[in-house]
Order: sequence, then structure tokens, then C-alpha cells
Amino acid sequence: RGQLPVKMAAPGAGGGGGGRRPELAVAAALVVVLVVAARGVSASASEEAQVRAKQFFRSGHTNNWAVLVCTSRFWFNYRHVANTLSVYRSVKRLGIPDSHIVLMLADDMACNPRNPKPATIFSHRNMELNVYGDSVEVDYRGYEVTVENFLRVLTGRLPPSTPRSKRLLSDDRSNILIYMTGHGGNGFLKFQDSEEITNVELGDAFEQMWQKRRYHELLFIIDTCQGASMYERFYSPNIMALASSQVGEDSLSHQPDLAIGVHLMDRYTYYLLEFLEDIWPASQNSMLDLFKVCPTSLCVSTPGHRTDLFQRNPGDVLITDFFGSVRKVEMTTDIIRLTRNDTESEQSHIPESQPTQALKYVDQLAVAQIIHQKPKRKDWHPPDGFILGLWTLILLVFFKSYGLKHLKHVF
Repeated sequence: RGQLPVKMAAPGAGGGGGGRRPELAVAAALVVVLVVAARGVSASASEEAQVRAKQFFRSGHTNNWAVLVCTSRFWFNYRHVANTLSVYRSVKRLGIPDSHIVLMLADDMACNPRNPKPATIFSHRNMELNVYGDSVEVDYRGYEVTVENFLRVLTGRLPPSTPRSKRLLSDDRSNILIYMTGHGGNGFLKFQDSEEITNVELGDAFEQMWQKRRYHELLFIIDTCQGASMYERFYSPNIMALASSQVGEDSLSHQPDLAIGVHLMDRYTYYLLEFLEDIWPASQNSMLDLFKVCPTSLCVSTPGHRTDLFQRNPGDVLITDFFGSVRKVEMTTDIIRLTRNDTESEQSHIPESQPTQALKYVDQLAVAQIIHQKPKRKDWHPPDGFILGLWTLILLVFFKSYGLKHLKHVF
């Protein structure tokens, strides 16, 4: 005990660090713990980043397309147009551009004389949400929405004169969303109350798309009565299908509006869009969440889905794999030096002393070809004043033959 003060005073007198060894040991232990924790955090962060990267590239698709079809006409089918436009609004919000959306509306409810507010279509009561808006691009409208045109869009068998906006220019790396709504029955869907498409025709069209490498994965959603019957005859791979009702069940409407006098939406699509409103491009929600959006207690029908043709687990399929358009980006830490374009780096072969001849506007056009073109034949019509001159001649002959007193019989 007598030596204890001496041993503790010695470091103070000599300036050594023997008395601070416990403190240094504690500090070193803390540093080790922090380093291990940091390594653990960095390891977990790297593992999480790797998992997210694997999930990001898991689908294998490089572009997204959407084909949205409303097959019903007439004012009392207002809700079917609102269904389609609401899905159109959601996929545009999640990143699919108009150039990759084929929108088919069988009737123009926005310009219908019964519409109390022209140029608007609402999907919520009290006219809260106008889904028509100012940026809607309808590709097929009115009587253009037929079974033939729909099948031609899917299979790509369109006339050469068809513009790009009316084509489905997909490839073997395209994920395609196909949404259909209208009146249907067991194994068919009506188009414009005049024709119908069967589940066999739809299944054969999807097989043609697969054989022609027009899709990588396909999500089919249909909101109609007995909708599950429409995917019973599918046999092509990589197809996932959802329906609003089973065979023998009706798909019911939702949200009656007294001002408009019709229902605004169908129940299944209404709850589907409520779910999509909480989705953003970076969401990690899977298709299993989509299967639960409208239980029987809300839909008053039994929604169905089919996944046996789909090769991936629905739990690994993100909602944005079909409803969004996420571009794959490759990150690199290498320095890339950009060079000038070939057109700018190449030296001109024309000597500087030789002046270049400026082209005139007339020289830039194929004038010779335009001049020698034969005009198209037009329907013949009488020249201006021909009818008036003919009546004048008739009156002169009559007046010369019968006189002025018989002129009243002409009128």
C-alpha cells in the first residue's frame, strides 16, 4: 500500500503514459467496436445494394408498352371510358410515355351532348378528378375500335400507311400491359354492341405475339362480367392475367353521380386505381399486392388471377415492371473522354480557294418530278354558274315560245 502513491506519481513526474493505459485500452476497444460496426453496416449496405441491383435487373425487360381498350358505346357506358382513362392517367404518371401507349376508346363521352360539362370525364363523384385532361392522345376512336383493328395492333399486321402512333412497336424485351373493359359474358367480350371477341381468338393472338417475339412478359387485366373466362384459353408463356369476376358472376359498377345520371366507374378498376395512387416509380410493391386490391367484400364479386403461364414468382415481380417505365442505367467509375463527331473532325475535301455554291430553294425540291406528275382524277361537278345559266336559257326559250302571260306557270 505504501508503494501505490509512488507508482502513480512516477508517471506524472517523468511524463510517461503508464497511468493512462486503462483509458487507452478502453478507447482502443471502442475504436475496434466502431470499426467492426462500420464494417458490418457497410457489409449490410453492400448486400442490400446487391439485392436491389439483382431485383432491378431481374425482369430482363428494357421497355414498357400499354394497350388500353374501352369496347363500349353509348352514354350509359360512361364508366367504361372513365375506367380506361383512369388507367391511362396512372401509367403515364408512372413513366410510360404516350408514344408507348395505344389508347382505344369506342365512344367520345367528353363531347357527348348529354355531358353537362363538355370536354371532361370524371372518375370520382362530385366531379373531383377530370381524367380526360388536356394531354390525352386517343389513337383509335369511335368506329375504329373493332375486333379486327385490336387484333391487328397486337399482332402487328397493319397496313403500311398506319402511323406510328397507332402501332404497337414492341420487341422481345418489351413488357406489355393490356387492359380491357366493357360488357362481356362466358368466353367473350362485346365490341360496340355489334361484334365480339372470344377467349380463343385472344389466346391465339397472344400466341402470334410470342411467336413473332413481340413481348417479353405480358400482363392482361380485364374488367367485365365473367372476366375470368377470358383467360381460360391462354396457352402462351410469360402471361399473367387478372379479372374482376369469376365465371357466372357480374362485375358491378360504382359511384353513381346524380348530376351526370350514370355510374362513374366499375368497382374493380376503382380499387385498383386507389392502390396505384400509392405507387411511385421506385416502389417495391409486388404483384402479390395487386392480387389483393379488391376483395370480395368490396368488389361484390370474386376477382381472379392466373399465374401458371408466368415463369417468375409473382412475389418477385414489381408493379412498376408493367405499370411503369424504369430505364436500366449502367454506372461506371471509369473516365470516358468524349471526342468530336466524325462530321466535325473530318476536314473538308473542298479547297478553301474554291467557293461553295449555295443551293437555292427551288433546287432543293424535286421540281421535275412534281411537274410531270399526273393529277389525280376528281369527281366531275358542273362549273360555277352552270346551273344558273341553264335556268336562264330555259326561261328565255319559254318566254320566246309562249309569251309573258304563261310565265307564271313556271313558278
